[in-house]
Amino acid sequence: MISLAGRDILHSWGKFIFTGFGLGLLIGVTLVMAGVYRGMVDDGQALLDNSGADLWVVQQGTLGPYAESSSLADDAWRQVRALPGVARAANVTYFTMQVRKEGDADDTRATVVGIAADEAAGTPGWPPYLVAGRQITRGHYEAVADIASGFRLGDVLAIRRHRYEVVGLTRRMVSSSGDPMVFIPLKDAQQAQFLKDNDAILAARRRSAANPAFNRPGVPGLLEAINASQSASTSVNAILVRLAAGASPEATASAIERSTQLSVHTRARMQDILVSKLIATSAKQIGMFLAILAIVSAAIVAFIIYTLTMDKIREIAVLKLIGTKNRTIAAMILQQALALGMIGFAVGKISASWSAPIFPKYVLLIAQDSVIGFFAVMAICALASVVAIRMALRVDPAEAIGG
Repeated sequence: MISLAGRDILHSWGKFIFTGFGLGLLIGVTLVMAGVYRGMVDDGQALLDNSGADLWVVQQGTLGPYAESSSLADDAWRQVRALPGVARAANVTYFTMQVRKEGDADDTRATVVGIAADEAAGTPGWPPYLVAGRQITRGHYEAVADIASGFRLGDVLAIRRHRYEVVGLTRRMVSSSGDPMVFIPLKDAQQAQFLKDNDAILAARRRSAANPAFNRPGVPGLLEAINASQSASTSVNAILVRLAAGASPEATASAIERSTQLSVHTRARMQDILVSKLIATSAKQIGMFLAILAIVSAAIVAFIIYTLTMDKIREIAVLKLIGTKNRTIAAMILQQALALGMIGFAVGKISASWSAPIFPKYVLLIAQDSVIGFFAVMAICALASVVAIRMALRVDPAEAIGG
């Protein structure tokens, strides 16, 4: 059997290779976008795993510290800790801000996590492992940073008005949006999260002094106590709970909700919130881009196969004149389209693997997506060849001798 696809590739290999290269870049972008979605899901899973919590106790009626604002009293953990089924409980705060290393002009966007630094090692909220340095051992002005932030041991970080020395480095400690985490003592984090500027503090004190209910002549010390309470923060974003061995997450969560009047989310519920609430919109956007790229890829393959088929109309007419069956001609054109798809997929896979590490977002390329992508490319190329096959089958054999 004459291999029309092979002959055409050999005769116009330059056009074929460059077309496959261009198609491969489109496929590479498609694989990277799928990897971005996988990376977002993996960041969310890493966030839950690294927290070391089985339950998240948050402000009543809220979805928790990762999805929306949550504020509760910092002494509520004592009541939670005393309930059956609870092995450990610890306060935690999360807030995102620009962190600057002392001496640098540029800021780094990071999620600052306030942890109970004065508790025993392994307390929920602590980074579970370090790649360098040590955990926080002092109650103030020490920090552990993720290496993705670019900070190093001994660096001094400016967070609000205070300076923190980096004493430990960790890996893959990121927020749901992929920002690297910086861990600092809880008291420092509470102050930094709710810290007012000096003008706001002075204005609040003036308003309190002007209020006769707060500044009573016969009650000495009342105004000072009110000012002190207004300048201190006693709120946290959540309580991380680790269950005792054999305890039921659902039963313990129900017991905590009944006792504290707070909302409690299990790990399964929190994972659903992260996937279905936080990254749902991004997933839809990525899905739309993938659909557009698939349509563009199909259009490119259809155009190039149609062009190549038009260039050899006379050869196809000769084949029909000597009695070549239609299915043989169709198979030849289909082989050409599939060969173009294989070249494109190889280029796309290589370019995606090469470029993924340099993306600012975490790109997770998995074998399952590559297999699905390969068969999708083959299917698109097969569909794109239909127009060229129909045109080839309508060629009149007389064109071989009629010119």
